[in-house]
Parts: sequence; structure tokens; C-alpha cells
Amino acid sequence: MKLRCTADGKGDGVQATRPFNFGETVMIGFLVGSLTGNDSHATQVGPHQWARHGGLGSKVNHSCDPNCGVRLNAGHAFDVVARRQISAGQEVTFDYAMRNFTIDHFPPVCLCGATRCRGSVTGWKDLPAARKAAYGEFVAPYLRIMDNQIRAAREL
Repeated sequence: MKLRCTADGKGDGVQATRPFNFGETVMIGFLVGSLTGNDSHATQVGPHQWARHGGLGSKVNHSCDPNCGVRLNAGHAFDVVARRQISAGQEVTFDYAMRNFTIDHFPPVCLCGATRCRGSVTGWKDLPAARKAAYGEFVAPYLRIMDNQIRAAREL
């Protein structure tokens, strides 16, 4: 992986330096500190917990049609995992909704440029059920738990 500097307004991103196959770990995540709340550089790591990712993990850009997903690792950080074939030189992306229940600190307009762009960077709670299902195992496990808790509370 290498940091790719851009002039397109999207910000820096991470570029694959070799090809990756479906299900292959693209980047191993690690945390560099816990936080008392959410902010623009925070990563949600639990229902009400945030931390900072180290290394290039914090530079992976959002896409509404990402080539990667996330998988919680033993260090409670997120590994970035290929959802489809990634070629060398291609930007590595994931949907920030794959680990954040809400998105509170992003501009109102999404810059991902994907054909399937939602128009804004939204959290898990705002994704349609079909999109949640399509992401399968490549999301933070607490997001589905939070969905189930909300569903159960509505049924009371």
C-alpha cells in the first residue's frame, strides 16, 4: 500500500501496490488511542466507543460502491478486506457506514464519484436494507447488534 496524493478535492487516499483477490486482507488495522467521543478523525469500534486508527488505515477513502469492507480483528481495530478483485494501482476504498452507525462530521456532499453514489456519506442506520445485506460479513459486528436492539425496542 502507498499513500496517493490527489488534486481532485477528495483528499489523499491509499493505492494498492499489488493485486488482491476477494476476501484477502488488504491492510491490517491497529489502534493508536481511544477517544471519549466521536470526532472527524474517529473510528467507531463499539456501540458507544471510538478510537484512532494508525498507519494508512486512517487514509482509506469512503466510497458508496467500495472495493473493500472491514473485519474486526483481535486488537479491536479494523482490517480492510477485499470485497472484489483489486488491481495494482487501484485506490482502496470502503463505505464508512461499514463501521459507523451515524456519520456526524463529514461534508453534506459525497465526493466518491461512484455510479451508485448516495450523494452524501451516511452511517449504517441510514443504509437501505438491501445495501446492508449486500455488505454481508464485511461490516462491524456491533452495527447489526445495534439494528437488532432498535428493532426489538420498536416491538415493545
